[in-house]
Amino acid sequence: MEPTSPAHSGTENGGGELRSARVLIVDDHAHNVELLGAYLEELECEVMTAADGAEAMAKIEATPPDLILLDVMMPRVSGYQVCARVKADPATRDIPVIMVTALNEVGDVERAVESGADDFLTKPVNRLELVTRVRSLLKVRAMQRELARTLGELKKLRDGEG
Repeated sequence: MEPTSPAHSGTENGGGELRSARVLIVDDHAHNVELLGAYLEELECEVMTAADGAEAMAKIEATPPDLILLDVMMPRVSGYQVCARVKADPATRDIPVIMVTALNEVGDVERAVESGADDFLTKPVNRLELVTRVRSLLKVRAMQRELARTLGELKKLRDGEG
């Protein structure tokens, strides 16, 4: 096992939550999936993969990830369609989606945002940019979950006292 540097040991800034996080990488090119997975190794999160949008939807339904890295141009179901479905479903709408694509026109970014994407990266992906954005969105996701748990506990206490 490789030693980890203190900056990536998971002991500060919510690293524990990142280690238990699940990231779904969706891309129809195996090389891209492998590269993105390698870039995410320093986060020590669980990486799941899907080769197209239809497979991604099945995996999201079976085991909802904490974040989705989603290619736009795929056979059968596009990344835009997957993102729109994820964001339309109350059970999955809070999962952050980062669109990762070779498309770089303003219209492509607009369409990604309209489909509900939380962020957008252009290929070739810069490792530092990817890791930074994934880490940030996973921390936000962990804070959202903690807030929901706390609000649930407060509601139970309030309802119990009423």
